Amino acid sequence: MDLEKFRNDVNVMTEKLSENLKENDAPKLNKVRDCLIELYQKNLVKINHSILELICASSLISRGYYVEVEKDVSEILVCDIFAKKGGGNTIIEIETGFTPPEHAMDTIDYFSARIMSKIARYSQHCSKFSLATPVVGILPISKIFLLPPNARKKEDVQKIKNLCDKYYKNPPINYDDILNAHLHSIFLINIDKGFAKELDPQGYVDLTDSLLERSEVQY
Repeated sequence: MDLEKFRNDVNVMTEKLSENLKENDAPKLNKVRDCLIELYQKNLVKINHSILELICASSLISRGYYVEVEKDVSEILVCDIFAKKGGGNTIIEIETGFTPPEHAMDTIDYFSARIMSKIARYSQHCSKFSLATPVVGILPISKIFLLPPNARKKEDVQKIKNLCDKYYKNPPINYDDILNAHLHSIFLINIDKGFAKELDPQGYVDLTDSLLERSEVQY
């Protein structure tokens, strides 16, 4: 653990992001930064993920949201970003594409199941649920989440549940959570330039579909 380097890195990014915030919004981002430093001291966060959280937090703060990071939303779930505005709330989960060594031989299935399980589990705790990822990665978004629940076929929901059941058994992903899950948007994060661009799910799938097809990857 290198607290000095962590503090320096998040300070540099916070200062960079604050240049594009209103003067009264900068302290809100400072609060997020301070929370991340405190969590790092407890060995609960890492620098790469924290930088991504800061960028997403800045984007939401600039749009009038109150933002918290690493917030408990249930007895078993801690979300990356929790934001409130008016009577609604937003959860953003950040995905970098990392898979543990034990899934070196089934990386695609494991990563797909993780994305699907996050949509199913987290979206029930907010009015808007979004995923975020660095621009260098591609998220495997199942097209079932582009449809309203009443348009989702039973066999397609079950197919997703079967995949999730391979990796998530304690607790398992419920069928109804997949059926009713909602995905509001995808944030593409440009780390070097310090900004996040929000896309609707259909726009993101259209953007990545051809790349996935060339790789013969299906979700």
